[in-house]
Amino acid sequence: MQPEPASRVGDTGGEVAARVRQVIATAGVSQREFARRNVMDPSKLSRSLSGARRFTVAELARIADTADVDAAWLLGTRTKAAARPAAVRRDRASAAGLPEGGRPLQIVQETVRLIAERGFHAVRVADIADACGTSTAAVHYHFPGRDELLEAAVRRCLDEDSAHRAARVAGAHDAADELRRLIELRTPYTRRRRWQWSVWLGLWAEAARSTAVGRLHIEHGRQWRATVADVLRRGVGQGVFRPTTDPDADALRLTALIDGLAAQVLAAAPGSGAGTTPDAMRTALLAYVDATLAVHRPSPED
Repeated sequence: MQPEPASRVGDTGGEVAARVRQVIATAGVSQREFARRNVMDPSKLSRSLSGARRFTVAELARIADTADVDAAWLLGTRTKAAARPAAVRRDRASAAGLPEGGRPLQIVQETVRLIAERGFHAVRVADIADACGTSTAAVHYHFPGRDELLEAAVRRCLDEDSAHRAARVAGAHDAADELRRLIELRTPYTRRRRWQWSVWLGLWAEAARSTAVGRLHIEHGRQWRATVADVLRRGVGQGVFRPTTDPDADALRLTALIDGLAAQVLAAAPGSGAGTTPDAMRTALLAYVDATLAVHRPSPED
């Protein structure tokens, strides 16, 4: 099922875009943050606001839900809004207790959880609807196709990772401390981090098939390596990493080591005592950094 362009059901694209700009202004956030909240590709939002692309009905439905505005007003017609399936109207009426962001965010969060537990190809829309306590019609109202829903779930997972990474390194007193914090963040100690790593492992297979979600993962991987390389580069300037450090090459080696060790950790059941443990992963990574990157200063006694 292909998303229906809003221009087929309401006002011109420019009028719809103007109303979305009003919603963004009222929200008081950047376009990138607004796209994140509505599980949209920021570049698609930008093109839609500029008139180079039409918003889809599903995108406007998500915006209306997360911003708590009338979808018919966004679409420019009440006739189309009145034609919602009865299951969707019941779903909107029973939405109390949903996470901030409403039903779309709940759908995406449950999709991420199910992907982590079952894998990409074992998750059906009916499973997602059941996990959300709603109908498949309500899921399709916000995400017309399964591929769009999977892409939205992956985008949400990657956006959360970027946000957690920024929060984790805030307040680090130097690049060495920042790198240690990044390693801690990448070590799957918690159930949620194991879920996240399970999604990433599935994404590697998708990347090998050159799917849309796989390409998202490849780009995110580039950004992650660039982040590590920037930390190493700053560390050389601060004198905490060796001047012989090659930031790009060393970032590639370190992130590859992180990926490999995390895969070993996930291969063993938590608390089983078998395989690589999160503690062993963390110890190995810090030992690698200490042996290959860190500057060792002589102690006062030397």
